[in-house]
Order: sequence, then C-alpha cells, then structure tokens
Amino acid sequence: MIFEPFKPFLASAYQIKFATEDWEKRGAAALRRQVFCTEQKIFEDGDRDDIDDYAIPIVAISLFGVAAFEVVGTVRIHPDRSNGSDIWWGSRLAVARPYRKLGAVGAGLIRLAVSSAHGYGCREFFGNVQSQNAELFHHMHWRTVSENETFGRPHHLMTPDLAYYPPFPTPEAGFLSLPKLAA
Repeated sequence: MIFEPFKPFLASAYQIKFATEDWEKRGAAALRRQVFCTEQKIFEDGDRDDIDDYAIPIVAISLFGVAAFEVVGTVRIHPDRSNGSDIWWGSRLAVARPYRKLGAVGAGLIRLAVSSAHGYGCREFFGNVQSQNAELFHHMHWRTVSENETFGRPHHLMTPDLAYYPPFPTPEAGFLSLPKLAA
C-alpha cells in the first residue's frame, strides 16, 4: 500500500464576528503573538499596546460542522481618539498561516472591520498595511494614501471606498464566510 500524506484540515466555513467571548479574545491575542512576535519578529514579548484598552477585537472562527473550533484570524478596529469618532482605524490584522490563501478569512475580517466601523458613524477609515498585502486591499476597493515605514517594515497607509462597505448592523453576531471554490 502506498500512503500519501494528508493535507491539514481546513474548515469549510468561518464565522467573522466581534470577539465577545473570553476564549475568542484569548485566541485573538495568541494569534497576534504568533504572527507578530514569533513569525515576523516585529515585537519581542507581545504586541499589545494602549490601543487595545479601547479597540474592538474581531475574529474569524473556523467552524467544524456547526460548532466553533478555533480562532484563525483577527483584526482590531478603533476610533481615532485625537480626531473624533468619525475617523476609525483598523490594525493588527493577523491570519493563521494555513488560512492565508483563503479569501474567506482575511477578506472577511477586512469587510466586517470597515462595515461595522461604518455602522458606528465612521466617515473615514485607515489602516497601515504591510506592503506585501497591499494588493489584496486594492482588490477590495482600498487605495494607497502614502507609503511609509512602520516597525521597520514597508507599509502602505490605505483607506477604503466606504461605498463598498455598507454599515453592518449586527457585528457581534457577524456573518458566515465561505472560501471560494477552485474553478
């Protein structure tokens, strides 16, 4: 008999929602540490900062059947406290390595981030996006405002066209995001 290696299990559906449960918040924090400290080595001990005190964490949860399985993606959103509540930021977008090629996770997080901020009265939304990820954002109706260096890495300061992100009324429950099937 010939045995071929199994591909790792990837869920076929993801719940994109505000992190409302403690396990979701812990999963988001652990994923951020994995991506920004262990993999990218941007931070040494952790990436938590003062913004986490008021930011809203958003998670992508892999579903096993209908049961929540694990946090596989996260981002946070927050109002710009220096410029009023109508300017919002997204930051610390992190997706677990096996899920990075699926449009369902990263794109779903971006969509809920902007749409929920829009629902909270956002008139302008910004994010500092690592340069290697800028093309994904361009495909999602974002434009580059400027290029800069953040944490020693090239970034694009970007903003979305809010017309493509209607206000989302129930971000605590979120939505189901499915990967696109290969053609």
